[in-house]
Amino acid sequence: METKPQNNKQLEKIRDMIEDIRIAMLTTVDEQGNLVSRPMAALQVDEEGTIWFFTKRTSPKVDQVESNTSRVNLAFADVGDANYVSVSGTAQELDDRAKVEELWNPQAKVWFPKGKDDPELILLKVHINMAEYWDSNDSMMVRLVQQAAAAITGKPPKMGENEKVYN
Repeated sequence: METKPQNNKQLEKIRDMIEDIRIAMLTTVDEQGNLVSRPMAALQVDEEGTIWFFTKRTSPKVDQVESNTSRVNLAFADVGDANYVSVSGTAQELDDRAKVEELWNPQAKVWFPKGKDDPELILLKVHINMAEYWDSNDSMMVRLVQQAAAAITGKPPKMGENEKVYN
């Protein structure tokens, strides 16, 4: 995934964590008001705090973004390193062939067999309004020892840093 230097310096930590995780669960709201999530591969985090994805023009998520005020959530999780990012933002579909060309990669051909000129291929961009992260800087062994100590002492373990970031 490509990342660019952030205009908002607070977003750099978010960008770095997303770059390492890459797959997000994108949550939208369907016609009945249900929350619906699906995995999406982040392609780029640009300097404005926008996360870019490929999607299909006829995907239900595109209709959900258009009809439900475009508010979405992205959840990134790296369970092995105990790093998590939750992004609240606004989504928009975009048919921009130059941006598709810029972001195209060989793995996308699995989803879009006709290539970057596939008429079903459009972009989904999510602008970050607020993000919260949990970052454990410790190894799994240290985290296990901290949890064991917490079980004995009854005091919650300190499991890394947690911060909300606004764009």
